[in-house]
Amino acid sequence: MKKILIFGFLLLISCSTKQNIALNTGCTPRPKNIILMIGDGMGTAQVYAGLVTKGYLNLEQFKCIGFHKTYSATDFITDSSAGATAFSTGKKTYNLAVGVGLDSLPLPTILEAAEAHGLATGMVVTCNLAHATPASFIAHQPMRYMYPQIAADYLKTDIDVMIGGGKGYFDKRTDGRNLVTELQQKGYAVLDSSQNLEGFQGNKLAYFYADYEPKKMSEGRGDILKRGTQKAMQILSKNRNGFFMMVEGSQIDWGGHSNETDYITNEMMDFDDAIGAALDFAKKDGNTLVIVTADHETGGFALVNGSIQEKKVYGQFVTKRHTGVMVPVFAYGVGAEAFMGIYENTEIYIKMKTLFGF
Repeated sequence: MKKILIFGFLLLISCSTKQNIALNTGCTPRPKNIILMIGDGMGTAQVYAGLVTKGYLNLEQFKCIGFHKTYSATDFITDSSAGATAFSTGKKTYNLAVGVGLDSLPLPTILEAAEAHGLATGMVVTCNLAHATPASFIAHQPMRYMYPQIAADYLKTDIDVMIGGGKGYFDKRTDGRNLVTELQQKGYAVLDSSQNLEGFQGNKLAYFYADYEPKKMSEGRGDILKRGTQKAMQILSKNRNGFFMMVEGSQIDWGGHSNETDYITNEMMDFDDAIGAALDFAKKDGNTLVIVTADHETGGFALVNGSIQEKKVYGQFVTKRHTGVMVPVFAYGVGAEAFMGIYENTEIYIKMKTLFGF
């Protein structure tokens, strides 16, 4: 009996240690690189819909899985900007806020902290670069729809790679500024979809593949999220200090808002292809942490029927807006164990910051 009790106690300690080991810097190496991947609006139903339709998901390779609580400082139902600001700053804020607190004053972000510590930084998204989620990592504005002001905030940072839509907010402005020219003056190569992304060999890249919002996958957007993720990792990994990168499958959310099951599954499969690219890099590198999560769930999406053999799901929705359910967190690589369990969305920032040693 005594031996059984001792074994049980050791097992309990082992489990507790495993879940917290990544935050104990004396027990495990810190990751050199962190890739945070956000499936906007991605709940468990969206994940499984993508799995059934694709036949598999790269997400199935993740063994450390948790859930986070999505509510904002002011609402049970968060919006994307408050959700992303929780990830980027470790603070809950009001809906519509971009990188600012309840007092509308700027909060330092994980991307800015990475820059301050000499790391390379980048973002790859399937929305415009001034949209709520990417904006919350790089801008500080009281309202998420202040796209021209958010675009101008990019010029206040040292981000190395930015890939997304929204070029019009940079070069078709009413204030007389041409931010594309200003980016070029800062040493960026500014490219668009007519130019060869894979052939780029420089260190500073702004790649705009849409003037405003990118197309859906079903409209021919192509695999830019995967290719952009691969190119960004190639560029950022030149920095010996490491890098932080945020990748967003932005339009999973838009499929939820429009209550379109096929829209969701197409965007989930595209996002998972980018996840596969990040996993391939992490496996080869051996010193990279990949985190995949969502800011919230959208649509109250439920799977009411389907066929594994036909790779088809049938969904129903309870709203065209966000819901307040917990959403999953998947982690792979150095420090992944820290992301197991149930916790606040602000813990994503705290765990990343601690693992980086900032």
